Amino acid sequence: MPFEIVRNDIASMHTDAVVNTANPYPVAGRGVDIRIHTKAGPELMKARKQYGELKVTDAVITPGFRLPARYVIHVCGPQYIDGTHNEEEQLRQSYRNALALALENGCESIAFPLLSSGSYHFPKEEALNIAVSEFSRFLAENDMDIKLVVFDKEALGLSKKLVDSVRSFIDDRYVGILQEEEHFYVSPTDIHERKSQRREEKAAANHTVGSIWNIRPNASMERPESAHRPQGLERFLKKKEKGFSETLLEKIDASGMKDSEVYRKANISRKHFSKIRSNPDYKPSKNTVIAFAFALGMDLAETKRFLATAGYALSRSSVSDVIVEYFLTTDNHDLYELNEILFLYDQQLIGNVS
Repeated sequence: MPFEIVRNDIASMHTDAVVNTANPYPVAGRGVDIRIHTKAGPELMKARKQYGELKVTDAVITPGFRLPARYVIHVCGPQYIDGTHNEEEQLRQSYRNALALALENGCESIAFPLLSSGSYHFPKEEALNIAVSEFSRFLAENDMDIKLVVFDKEALGLSKKLVDSVRSFIDDRYVGILQEEEHFYVSPTDIHERKSQRREEKAAANHTVGSIWNIRPNASMERPESAHRPQGLERFLKKKEKGFSETLLEKIDASGMKDSEVYRKANISRKHFSKIRSNPDYKPSKNTVIAFAFALGMDLAETKRFLATAGYALSRSSVSDVIVEYFLTTDNHDLYELNEILFLYDQQLIGNVS
């Protein structure tokens, strides 16, 4: 999908380019810088030295050498001082310069670390917001797979307020589920009694059928001619609700947005959307339906109806679904932020399954 958060070592990413948090001088620093140089081999440092000293926000490109990636884009991010020394704009420009260089060199995929959030001490929550904002801005106009690579969930720097709110919401939902399970508990004795009752009801029903048609229950039964007429089924099929693809396209038209605006907001690739548009019987994944529901700003009730067009429903026993419900009930349609929370809970991200 266009944007994805992954837990991995950035030096192991199989993308067209990986971004290195470069030292201003041609020496290997710490963290991401040393890992990339170690895996790429000494040739990478020789190529890096050709550019000499870099200024803050500068981005330069070299081959990847022994890395799985074709290129390394070396970016000199800003040191964080106190937030009043133009740090935010410098960090934004660092992302923009790296993305522009990737586009210029024909890259279709790129992997970023969270720039300046390590030894340069940029607050992680703010660094994450800036990164996601710049990725979103870029993807609104360009097609590229962008991966934000982190070592662990703690390195991501999610909003504590948002995380606490989601946890509280999930806890409330699971408390409700447990209470329902206790209320509807059925003992083995109850099960035995219910089975006996069903057997008696079935026997009575057979006797009733035989009485109505004036034949023995075990005899071969011919239904009246009218029972063979499929008129009811025909009427039902004529009234059958529209499927996912037709419903989606109608909702896009009603929204006044362009197709490209919608599928990009949904974190869906152009190729994926083309399949949906060209196939009226397209069977989407549940996550794809949710992605478009968010892109189109649907509320909880609308999302449930939209899911039903593809044969899906939200379940309170699914952590992922409960998180989706939280975002919809709080009128938060930020798909990137939703995926950050899903990543925290080790759930499948929205928009990446066709």
